[in-house]
Amino acid sequence: MFLCVFVPLWFKQISFAAMIQTPRIYFDNAATTPLDADVLEAMMPYLTTYFGNPSSIYSYGRETRLAVENARKSVAKNLNAHPAEIFFTSGGTESSNMAINAAIDDLHCRHIITSPIEHHATLHTVEHLQQSGKATVNYVKLLANGHVDLHHVEELLADSKEKTLVTLMHANNEIGNLLDIDAVGNLCKKYGAVFHSDTVQTIGHFPFDLRNTPVHFITGSAHKFHGPKGVGIIYINENIKIKPFINGGSQERNMRAGTENVYGIVGFAKALEKATQNLEKDSRYIGELKQYMAEKLQQKIAGVSFNGDAFGKSLYTVLNVSFPKTDKSEMLLYSLDMHHICASGGSACTSGTNLGSHVIDAIYNDPDKVAIRFSFSKYNTKEEVDTVVNTLKELI
Repeated sequence: MFLCVFVPLWFKQISFAAMIQTPRIYFDNAATTPLDADVLEAMMPYLTTYFGNPSSIYSYGRETRLAVENARKSVAKNLNAHPAEIFFTSGGTESSNMAINAAIDDLHCRHIITSPIEHHATLHTVEHLQQSGKATVNYVKLLANGHVDLHHVEELLADSKEKTLVTLMHANNEIGNLLDIDAVGNLCKKYGAVFHSDTVQTIGHFPFDLRNTPVHFITGSAHKFHGPKGVGIIYINENIKIKPFINGGSQERNMRAGTENVYGIVGFAKALEKATQNLEKDSRYIGELKQYMAEKLQQKIAGVSFNGDAFGKSLYTVLNVSFPKTDKSEMLLYSLDMHHICASGGSACTSGTNLGSHVIDAIYNDPDKVAIRFSFSKYNTKEEVDTVVNTLKELI
């Protein structure tokens, strides 16, 4: 049995010789970022010399235990939190699962307020809790530019007859819109609600002052700011007490069983330290790249538009672009990949399934547009932007 696949003529005409010679351009930093050389250097001793289990009482264990606790202090310092409020996890998905489930199981929330454009780590967890009968769920309305309607958040809180969890992300991973985390936190405080914010896209890219931010849980993942994959944090405000999400050991002060990912934890701390130290310089540089690409796209490609509040309350690392839908633009992501250009059509957690973007569908749902997310890091250049824009012009 043979499978016949139709490939458009224009797609066949791509010069494969040229593609082989073209260096790769990586514009999908919201999915993951390259590991910083200084971070790798900080991690290496814990991949080789210092290999002890932090739970062991002899010298090998004490060395790695010290590394973990020094990393915790460093992370806490850079987020202006207390070290006792920082717990290391495997990443943002585990952290969000832990926070949301704890709010239901341990803090006795029976009502959840969230938005339809959250990361699936939140949405799928909330859906599971609703289906299992543990909580009712309300989805907050969105404004035309994709921002959460804060007036509707307050209406839902005021109408709630049960203890409520509000879970809203700080920056949307697909369009970059920034939530006023203090405003939402103060609303939660006013109505006695628990507040969890997915801050995976903002830790390492945004200044935090958790001692003065009204939030109960936030989450972070090292690989979003040039740290290693497989390590994250959950911040748990010292005024609340919850039970472990993973059982089986006394690690992380009895909150998260399992032998600690020591080199990952060291890498998380080093990556956050560097990101915090260079935040002003890097954010200015990356923001200029974003603006430059937007201007070049408008100059060279007719009919482009930008999704979300791209040049208002938005993360400087993300530019979500809509292109007019044509036979060519429908295959745009594949064509860019063939030209060694990496971008995405949605969250990295779903892009492999090619199901499109639930975020774009929730806000615009325009069948005549094709949305692509470009996201930048300190390693990208204007020359790369020029190459990408010129390639897009040829492809479209």
